[in-house]
Amino acid sequence: MPSSLSSIYTEAMKLSARERADLADLLWVSVETQAEVDKAWDKEIQRRIADLEAGRTVAIPGEQVFSELQAMIAAHAKR
Repeated sequence: MPSSLSSIYTEAMKLSARERADLADLLWVSVETQAEVDKAWDKEIQRRIADLEAGRTVAIPGEQVFSELQAMIAAHAKR
């Protein structure tokens, strides 16, 4: 990795997760137009809906997802 890219990465990692996500969005849109990004997301959403309707994917209740996530965060915090 070139040193300038490495230093940018190091600085970016000092940002909060939300700030890094926002930065990633800004960088992505600088490579692809917003319309292309939206089109790709629309395609992905349709694929996921089709998989769910065809039984290739099983939905997990939100409560279960958040409960498991909280347990993972708690376990990580204990380290």
